[in-house]
Amino acid sequence: MAKALFAVALWLFVSFSVLAAAPQKKPPSWAELTQEQRQILAPLAPDWDKLDAQRRRKWLGIVKRYPTMAPEEQAKVQRRMQPWAKLTPEERRAARERYKNLQKLPPDKRQSLREKWEEYQRLPEEQRKQLEAAGKAPKPAPKSRAKPGASAPAPTSTPVPAAAE
Repeated sequence: MAKALFAVALWLFVSFSVLAAAPQKKPPSWAELTQEQRQILAPLAPDWDKLDAQRRRKWLGIVKRYPTMAPEEQAKVQRRMQPWAKLTPEERRAARERYKNLQKLPPDKRQSLREKWEEYQRLPEEQRKQLEAAGKAPKPAPKSRAKPGASAPAPTSTPVPAAAE
């Protein structure tokens, strides 16, 4: 009996070692993507070949779910795709943490915050700068490597694409 258990344990150890050591298939380059994948991932085209393998796999996972999304959700994914991809891993982690904290708030508090954020966004740039100088402006999201003028996602109760790291 002990020999059988030892044999099974050894077999499991060897099997898992081989699986762990097996190289994962490299995600496709931009040129290797299908036409449909390129169309969905179009906002990432300039940066696709620079993304690491893990991030490419996660974006491909989003592409698989994309056809089942409502048109509004598809549009939202497209709008947020490039700024999200340009965030550093630390910035994405911080965004996910802020989202989790917002989700813990009662719905009325979340709605109040959303309204205040929208009100702040409607203010003229000069007035926002004055509030910032006075320390009364909402705390900005971490600066990303996104192009100047690209807006960071506003704090909302909609999910941040967690699969995008």
